[in-house]
Amino acid sequence: MSEVRALAERQARKAGLPDARVIDFVIAVSEVAANTVRHAHSTGSMEIRSNATELVCEIRDRGVITDPMVGRQPPPPNASGGHGLWLVHQVCDRVELNSDENGTVVRLYMSLGSADGGRGREEAAR
Repeated sequence: MSEVRALAERQARKAGLPDARVIDFVIAVSEVAANTVRHAHSTGSMEIRSNATELVCEIRDRGVITDPMVGRQPPPPNASGGHGLWLVHQVCDRVELNSDENGTVVRLYMSLGSADGGRGREEAAR
C-alpha cells in the first residue's frame, strides 16, 4: 500500500492539486485500494489521470459490491466496518461506483480549482 500512496501523492502534486487536498486524495485512493485487497479477492488496477479542472483515480477489480449506495450514508455507531467508503465520499468531490458480475470500478474525482475543491463556494452561496 505504500507504493499506492506514494503514486497517488506524486500524481496529485504533478496535477497541481492544492496541498490541502493532496492528503485527502491519498487517503481516498489508499482506502479504495485497500478494499480491493481486502474484499475483492482478485488483482486490481489503478489509473490516475488529470485535465485542466480535475484529478481522477480509477480503481478496478473483479469483486462485486451488492449495495449501490455503499458509503453514501454513515455507518451505524456500533459498526465494525463500512467507515472507509464513507470517508472517501466525505473527502472527494465526487465518487462513482459501478459494480456488476464483471467486477467493480470506482472513480474518485478531485477538483483542481481551489483548496476546498469548490465546496466553499457552494456553502458560501447558501
